[in-house]
Amino acid sequence: MASGVLVMGSFVADVAFRAARLPAWGETLMGSAFALGPGGKGSNQAVAAARAGAEVRFFSKLGDDAFGKLARETWKADGIDASLVKDCATATGAAAILIDAVRGENAIIVVPGACFTLTPVEVAEAKAEIGAAKVFLAQLELPLDTVERGLEIARSAGLVTILNPAPAFLLPDSMIALADFLIPNESEAALLTGLPVETVQDAERAADALLERGAGTVIVTLGARGALLRSAGVTSMIPAFDAGAVVETTGAGDAFCGAFAAALAEGREPVDAAQFASAAAGISVTRAGTAPSMARRVEIESLMKKA
Repeated sequence: MASGVLVMGSFVADVAFRAARLPAWGETLMGSAFALGPGGKGSNQAVAAARAGAEVRFFSKLGDDAFGKLARETWKADGIDASLVKDCATATGAAAILIDAVRGENAIIVVPGACFTLTPVEVAEAKAEIGAAKVFLAQLELPLDTVERGLEIARSAGLVTILNPAPAFLLPDSMIALADFLIPNESEAALLTGLPVETVQDAERAADALLERGAGTVIVTLGARGALLRSAGVTSMIPAFDAGAVVETTGAGDAFCGAFAAALAEGREPVDAAQFASAAAGISVTRAGTAPSMARRVEIESLMKKA
């Protein structure tokens, strides 16, 4: 694991429903498709990093149930080390995903379940395992104090720390300052800063506000417009990559974060790593599902060469 990625986060089973549009409150729609598959931001990002070429270890908790079995099968298929993942009495979580089949957009409700029982004490007990990695990647589908403890341990051990603040929560400056790389999307950046994030200029202002609160580098992902990378003295627009027709955007952010972590772990510079990550995200939106949509390294490199 000396050059690998340790991902601490969630696994939930994705229960996806596809329809011509999203329903209004109180409305029932007939859907066109249904799928059950592996999900959870942490697990998705671990799959993305592994397929992008990283040696990946995942840290979480699962219920001893059918969804937990699905998780372990998913990680085994992509060569992810799950030795830090423990079973517990709480059921594995699930996410209800409603997909607009016309636009590819989605609305999601997550019940995290077992992974949400991971405690700061249990994270501290894994200090040696965390310290053996090169890059630490976390999201916010775990208790905030658990995420913060993981970031603290990783920072003290000299790892590169990445925080994807999703789903969106207000965070203290102390937690933001633990992130060498903070990667929000537009809505998450807006919630974190209280500023509107609708244009690239808005994204720059939000990124500056987060830099002032202690983040090392901020990358605001902007969907089809690509991403804005901003740090002290550095501003770069990362282009989006067109890999084909958009089918579903659900896994794009996870694809970006996982591939970015993989690229940093192999020593790429941040802008280069972000371009690699953008290509991975561009491929993911052409496929249905979250973990199943993640691109493999050969696909990412092929798309970048074509572009």
